Amino acid sequence: MSPAPFNSFSFRLDMQSGVPVYRQIMDQIHGAIAASALRAGDQLPTVRQLAVDLSVNPNTVVRAYRELEIRGVLTTQQGIGTFISSKTVAPDEAERQRKLTQLVGELMAKAGAAGYTAEEVATRFLEFMSEQRRKP
Repeated sequence: MSPAPFNSFSFRLDMQSGVPVYRQIMDQIHGAIAASALRAGDQLPTVRQLAVDLSVNPNTVVRAYRELEIRGVLTTQQGIGTFISSKTVAPDEAERQRKLTQLVGELMAKAGAAGYTAEEVATRFLEFMSEQRRKP
């Protein structure tokens, strides 16, 4: 079975988020795998192609791909390409907490830019949680 070409998922960078670009690439690959937008055997764009598409330094893409390869998320076949690994990798607790902190920071930055206070966000979050608990 030949790997599926990379065409069902596209990267989007937020240069205002404060999150390093290589981390955004890594997080988006993790998210796409979790959402089944990327599956084992799917081929990713080449380092050069992704760097051109995102207008970033190729070393940034290399760093993201390399870290994901070290973690077992990606495999690289020299001269062929980079693919989503078939090995299932569970994020460690420190990584989960880092991601959660990042998400909260992004939410608070967006809320602040829209004119909301932390207290308003916290109050709405608690209301949201209460609504979710009442759903069947």
